[in-house]
Amino acid sequence: MHRYKNLKVWNESRELVKLVYQSLNQFPKEELFGLTSQIKRSVISISSNIAEGCGRDTDQQFAYHINVALGSSFEFESQITLAYDLSFLAEQDFENISMRIFHIKNMLIGLHRNIKSNYSK
Repeated sequence: MHRYKNLKVWNESRELVKLVYQSLNQFPKEELFGLTSQIKRSVISISSNIAEGCGRDTDQQFAYHINVALGSSFEFESQITLAYDLSFLAEQDFENISMRIFHIKNMLIGLHRNIKSNYSK
């Protein structure tokens, strides 16, 4: 088992959740149960899957959940891009969020490779 609170990627994904929640205040109220809800679920799923993976018994299970978190990061990126395309999100907010999710995705990819190399030996 691993300590997810010590992982930089978990902490960065938590910070992203806070930023995204603040940015969602700009969205139209009629999107509350649409795109806003989807974005919240996908961005929260990143840190949640990292934490869940840390609680699993094997590195294979940990790697699986890191891979799920990576999938959620791509889902989130797609949704936030759509929100920007629909003019729900200011350009500066979109650029800031995009930069952060790019960084988080790279950390998840690196972590996944590292975990897999440990159990592939």
